[in-house]
Amino acid sequence: MAHSGAQKPVSVLFVCLGNICRSPMAEGVFRSMTKADTRVGKTDSAGTGAYHEGSPPDPRTMSVLEENGEIGYDHSARRVRNADFRDFDYVLAMDQDNLQDLSRLQKRIVKNSGAEAAPAKVMLFGDFGGRQGEEVVDPYYGARDGFTIAYEQMTRFAKGFIEQVLEGSGQVEL
Repeated sequence: MAHSGAQKPVSVLFVCLGNICRSPMAEGVFRSMTKADTRVGKTDSAGTGAYHEGSPPDPRTMSVLEENGEIGYDHSARRVRNADFRDFDYVLAMDQDNLQDLSRLQKRIVKNSGAEAAPAKVMLFGDFGGRQGEEVVDPYYGARDGFTIAYEQMTRFAKGFIEQVLEGSGQVEL
């Protein structure tokens, strides 16, 4: 999906379970990498669960982002909404459980409202990192190094997304 002057900017929603660790980190990394890129439109993150709705990102997420120059990221956790499947071109899951939850929700929306209500491409973010099916392990219950590993993955996945989707140098399998 290479961008031309006639195409609308690509919008991306990053999704994990609680929307305080992985998905806000992915959003922060992606925004930083694409901040001057007119091919990118709306970018956000959400969770499949409402456990932390309204909360800021985990302090370990924020410290890893800040250590890597991602300053000024602001976010309040929210749950995935039905409209997200209409409002975003890509809905990118952090792991297989999130992907299954998102796929089920999208199928239910399509069944109840038609395909035009949920045209988003629902995929695993890790598929853009060079290893099909790669997941980002939830670092929430672990030590801080899990957040560093997640950051490294997010950076690699975001670069892959930019190359494959925005620059059109690879095929995106759906």
